[in-house]
Amino acid sequence: MAAYIILGINTDGKKDVLSIEIGKNESSKFWLGVLNSLKNRGVKDIFIICADGLAGIRESINTAFPNTEYQRCIVHQVRNTLKHVSYKDMKEFANDLKSIYHAQNEESVFKAMESASTK
Repeated sequence: MAAYIILGINTDGKKDVLSIEIGKNESSKFWLGVLNSLKNRGVKDIFIICADGLAGIRESINTAFPNTEYQRCIVHQVRNTLKHVSYKDMKEFANDLKSIYHAQNEESVFKAMESASTK
């Protein structure tokens, strides 16, 4: 069993725990139920959902909240990227990724990427 915490952030930046769901196994069907439950409790719209790359999650989101944008969780993106890096290069590569992901704006991202590629 796992506990899934659904955190909402409103347009003023205020964070609220919308729900805590207990589930045996995570699936797109499970998340469709969670999203429909939120809708039934009064959530009118979700602008962006940040989630892992679970198969079918985009379809579940689109079914419950068709105008919602899906964004892959940065932690999952980094983990999936690091799977393809040899162990001896992992620490240096991860540090380069951090400089890119922590950049303040697009211009800073390109500078960080250029700096990482010239090492």
